[in-house]
Amino acid sequence: MYIVIAGGGRIGRHIAQDMVDKGHEITIVERDAKRCERLVAETGILVIEGDVADVRYLEQAHLDRADVFVATTHDDDENLVACQLAMIEFDVKRTISRVNTPKNVEIFETLGIEAVSSTRLISELLEHEFAVGDLVHLQPLRGGKVELVEIRLPGADEKGPKPRMVQDLPIPVDSVLVAIFRDEDVIIPRGVTTLEPGDVVIALTTPERAEELQSILTRS
Repeated sequence: MYIVIAGGGRIGRHIAQDMVDKGHEITIVERDAKRCERLVAETGILVIEGDVADVRYLEQAHLDRADVFVATTHDDDENLVACQLAMIEFDVKRTISRVNTPKNVEIFETLGIEAVSSTRLISELLEHEFAVGDLVHLQPLRGGKVELVEIRLPGADEKGPKPRMVQDLPIPVDSVLVAIFRDEDVIIPRGVTTLEPGDVVIALTTPERAEELQSILTRS
């Protein structure tokens, strides 16, 4: 899969590296020259220096052959323009955007852009009361074909599973671990990442696989 990412900050860099590790082809468009140099030096990923809302730089990224376009900048207006250019000028079928202001989520979704707002997700988490090991359905995506879920692992004092590396788990087909919350830390999981008792796992999965994933993550 070919993915073009707008913005090479912390979020864009993490997504890019994770996708490269999974065997996907990645190009990043980033306007800051020093950040571009650092990205190339640290990741080896193709980086184009330029404005993500300028068609010229999206052409250089060969956006016309991209399977997915992901906008990760801290500016909602810039992300919106970039996603619209991807859809209208380059006929990209799937666009995903970071949305920094929760009230803008509806605008993005109305325009056919998959919007991800960390603020809204946190608010939804706070509204849910659930027991350890429960499965919480956070947000449906793509018309309910996939969904973002949260699974809290039992702690060491609750006879939960021993620490295990992600690559050793039989993660169901069509499921991927997106983030791990551990105390005050947020961890982007990779194969060698270890799941610890008490971790809170955010995952992307299908409705059919959600309970299977919950069972795998929480069983001893």
